[in-house]
Amino acid sequence: MAVHVTNECVACGSCVAACPFGAIEMANETARITEACTACGACIETCPVVAIVRDDEGQSAVVVDKDAYQGVWVYMETYEGKIRGVGHELLGQGRVLAEALGQELAAVIIGDGVEALAGEAFASSASKVYLVEGPEYQHYNTDAYTAAFTDLIKRYQPSVILMGATNDGRDLGPRVACRVGTGLTADCTNLGIDEQTGLVAWTRPAFGGNIMATILCPEHRPQMGTVRPKVFKRPEQDFSRIGEIVRVASPVSPADIRTKFVELIKVCTAACNLEEADIIVSGGRGMCGPENFCLIEDLAGVLGGAVGASRAAVDAGWKPAIHQVGQTGKTVGPKIYFACGISGAIQHLAGMSSSDTVIAINKDADAPIFKMADYGIVGDVMEVLPLLTQEFKKIKSA
Repeated sequence: MAVHVTNECVACGSCVAACPFGAIEMANETARITEACTACGACIETCPVVAIVRDDEGQSAVVVDKDAYQGVWVYMETYEGKIRGVGHELLGQGRVLAEALGQELAAVIIGDGVEALAGEAFASSASKVYLVEGPEYQHYNTDAYTAAFTDLIKRYQPSVILMGATNDGRDLGPRVACRVGTGLTADCTNLGIDEQTGLVAWTRPAFGGNIMATILCPEHRPQMGTVRPKVFKRPEQDFSRIGEIVRVASPVSPADIRTKFVELIKVCTAACNLEEADIIVSGGRGMCGPENFCLIEDLAGVLGGAVGASRAAVDAGWKPAIHQVGQTGKTVGPKIYFACGISGAIQHLAGMSSSDTVIAINKDADAPIFKMADYGIVGDVMEVLPLLTQEFKKIKSA
């Protein structure tokens, strides 16, 4: 817990009413902090007898036996019965870290009826799979998944945990890190091993993407971080590989889940699923206005690709932030990336440099984007895009 109740508590109940998360209850004539606590501090300010304090104010620092923590874990996020691509990407990099540290690489799969997915994790180089199954995990929810993951960590004590910086990963990672008393480096764009300390070196953008910070976690375990999808290439799978499945009983009861799944409403179509797209058509400041993004959307629709945008286009309000590609947006690695009216600022290049093939369209022949493009078209995107769309339509119809 980040806060705790001392013996000075007089059971006045002020903190119960003050907690915005309902994380305090009265038991045996004293207040008790539950797992729902987010350490916001509202109860500390409210308590009239100063009986609620932060851990670092009322307790001595906990010394972690770092040698007891062994193994590199990768959380394999699932959606509609399938493993998201970022899980396989992290297994590939996890193998590199595990070999450098001389430790075992394991995957963590949580879901309902997902045992068959273990074979995919083994194929992507996992040596072991920790499997937690139950109907309570059919759809992602913070309470159930946090409790299950926390239980796994406390039982098996991994040294390193990698998670995808997806919507669910960004929700689950910080929650689990708080429960087990460690730090978490979010939205990493690179991973390595620090030569001097042997710790995992987590690299992420800082100060609005103006610098890249490398972060270490020397005193706490496990070392945790979320990594952006498409930062690392997905490894070639070998389905002849086998490994050990460790089935762990679900620690979650219905009372632990404070939300109820009612309905899944898909508001993001394939056009904005940038992380999983094989083809992305992105527009930048050169599109000159939101009305011209229909040209981007038309080409993406013909190719079955996703629609991206540069930061300049997003900041101008031409496209929602969910479409942003770049250091402060999404990191992508499609087979084909169209950069339309994008000059090629270093922040944008950092988000799409993993693309297999880059096709740039810009009327400025000296634009930086052409230096990394595999194919370049010097011309007005307003004229070039309709012609490309028309030609691709002809090819598909033939």
